[in-house]
Amino acid sequence: MAIKAAFFDIDGTLVSFQSHQIPASTIQAIKQAKEQGVKIFISTGRPVAIINNIDSIRHLIDGYITFNGARTFVGDKDITLMPIPENEVRAMLDDASRRDYSVLVCGRTNVALYNHKRIFDEVFVQDLNVNNIDIQKPVEPLLYQPVLQLTPFFSEEEEKGILPFMPHCTSARWHPSFTDITLQGADKGNALRQMAKHLGLSLEECIAFGDGGNDISILQTAGIGVAMGNANDSVKAVADYITTSVDNDGIRNAFTHFGVINNS
Repeated sequence: MAIKAAFFDIDGTLVSFQSHQIPASTIQAIKQAKEQGVKIFISTGRPVAIINNIDSIRHLIDGYITFNGARTFVGDKDITLMPIPENEVRAMLDDASRRDYSVLVCGRTNVALYNHKRIFDEVFVQDLNVNNIDIQKPVEPLLYQPVLQLTPFFSEEEEKGILPFMPHCTSARWHPSFTDITLQGADKGNALRQMAKHLGLSLEECIAFGDGGNDISILQTAGIGVAMGNANDSVKAVADYITTSVDNDGIRNAFTHFGVINNS
């Protein structure tokens, strides 16, 4: 069955962790796929407010899965919007205050950092090149709008201490220093189902690319799930195909392998 829609994780899939750029081969492959009639979608754990590294292909994008699936939209139309219950947001912030860790609080369009720590600068600013968050911005105003995601900076072991107090939430860790907390059911796989239904596509007509733990659900859901060569082993284990790394033409090579584009 012909591929009609492609879904791309950002960090480590579209964007290199080394250069913080989308490789030229990826840009060209996406342009070619678009010319062949393939719709192009982002599928990221990032909130909308910090998608700051895809300008070279932004004009080619048909829609977005963001916050790991808690908000999915095409143009100005929200397909899914799944906020965390307010009492569970408060439970995490209270815990962060007691145990002294940072939490990025993510509303539909804005974000704010609770309890700033150096780990945030080291991971988000230096490693991920997220340089557009005002760490002085107060969190409290965000708590009066839907909070779609909480990103606490703590270990997997520490994570186990708070999740029992957030019974309607789930965790999607794609980095050892932090995880993304969303409402249960708000994952990239479910978001793909909703997006495909909205577009009138079958899942078999969709291809998805990823490298981290939060990509597992969408790779399992799409007709073709592609793990990048730099992906975690757990991601590779569920993929239909393992391509080369983001820095070694991985997206172009996979598109060529599946006949989405002609590389001759």
